[in-house]
Amino acid sequence: MDETSDLTGAGTLVARTMQTVRQRIAARTLAPGAKLPSIRAFAAAQRVSKSTVVEAYDRLAAEGVIQSRRGSGFYVAGHLAPLSLADMGPRLDRSVDPFWISRQSLEAGDDVLKPGCGWLPPSWMPEPSLRRALRGLSRADNAVLTDYGSPLGLRPLRQLLSRRLTDHGVEVAPEQIMLTDSGTQAIDLVCRFLLEPGDTVLVDDPGYYNFHALLRAHRVRIVGVPFTPHGPDVEAFAQVLASERPRLYITNSGLHNPTGASLSSVTAHRILKLAEQHDLAVVDDDIFADFEHEPAPRLAAFDGLNRVVQIGSFSKTLSASVRCGYIAARPDWIEGLTDLKIATTFSSGRLAAELLLAALKDGTYRKHLDALRGRLADAMGSTSARLRKLGITPWVEPKAGIFLWCRLPDGFDASDLAQRALAANIVLAPGNAFSLSQSAGSFLRFNVAQSTDPRIFQFLQSALR
Repeated sequence: MDETSDLTGAGTLVARTMQTVRQRIAARTLAPGAKLPSIRAFAAAQRVSKSTVVEAYDRLAAEGVIQSRRGSGFYVAGHLAPLSLADMGPRLDRSVDPFWISRQSLEAGDDVLKPGCGWLPPSWMPEPSLRRALRGLSRADNAVLTDYGSPLGLRPLRQLLSRRLTDHGVEVAPEQIMLTDSGTQAIDLVCRFLLEPGDTVLVDDPGYYNFHALLRAHRVRIVGVPFTPHGPDVEAFAQVLASERPRLYITNSGLHNPTGASLSSVTAHRILKLAEQHDLAVVDDDIFADFEHEPAPRLAAFDGLNRVVQIGSFSKTLSASVRCGYIAARPDWIEGLTDLKIATTFSSGRLAAELLLAALKDGTYRKHLDALRGRLADAMGSTSARLRKLGITPWVEPKAGIFLWCRLPDGFDASDLAQRALAANIVLAPGNAFSLSQSAGSFLRFNVAQSTDPRIFQFLQSALR
């Protein structure tokens, strides 16, 4: 029987059973040398016949995935299977999952349009400022070019970050800031520090898809809470805290990814009150801060960095090639994070930190931001108008930033549209990649800075007929 043609056929059941075993091995729930469930037990658990399990086990043994031991049963082969993050997550909408979007965006050639990616076009970045910083760095002391940095990172840069955070209402000393190699590494370190495998972590639904991927790597349980134009749904948030007892909540309280919404002060106070009642730690990813005209409320500002950890980087406004992020947290947590950083990466990238400091101190960076905000506002208005003409409706009109979270006309599926767009050399970001509950199938996230080419809208117009 053709295993792909009949979803009720024996062949398909054997393939499903084999895939279940492979996923458990990839996710390390079945370690090398571990005994597989008996044929009878596995058949009952999977609701298939014993003959289906026998055939699945025999095929896996033939492939070398498992081994048969006479009179004892079946065991996972002795070698360690590679960790498969994709297999650890739900297979729903697999063809356009978060890794699909990231890979298509990062690997795309110059001829590919990327309205679904999460960064600015190279031509929008301050190239002259970076070149000046590089020239200055070439004349730096030998130690800057060749030596390790300190565990906390370059102090003058931490001092500058301290002043910048104060402008956003977050009072933090330089000693409470630790530099990292990126914003993603900052989240990874905080997760290593605060979480144990099996803990529950709360995320926004919809929310940034790489949060999901990173959390899977930490073997934690991920629970979503509905997101509104003013922040997480407070009532749902309270219910989830009471029923699931999460250890951590990860969000963007400034400009939210993917919706572009901003947290309200009322919602921020209620969320922090609930966090205190349930001993919940919070990570606030503030990577889009410099896009704002006026700073939105920050959870870290209201909390005083007691249970909130704020992270960020300059990959969106300065350079994604200069890998440097930061963590701002309470002193005792910074102490523990510093030890963890030494254990995992040893020290900071001094060269990147020096380059970032030079570029930020360049008097042209502020002018770059002013011009960039104006340019983004124009792109936001024009992209929104062009999408509305096609029946694609923004969920909210963002106050700033690069993202529009939009609903497609009735009857259209974002994942299908993304697959068709790829054939036309266009990378889109379908909504279910951002939704843990898979409830955003009719949404697309548009990066307005990457949506200026008329070919994008010509494709959409043709596809939505």
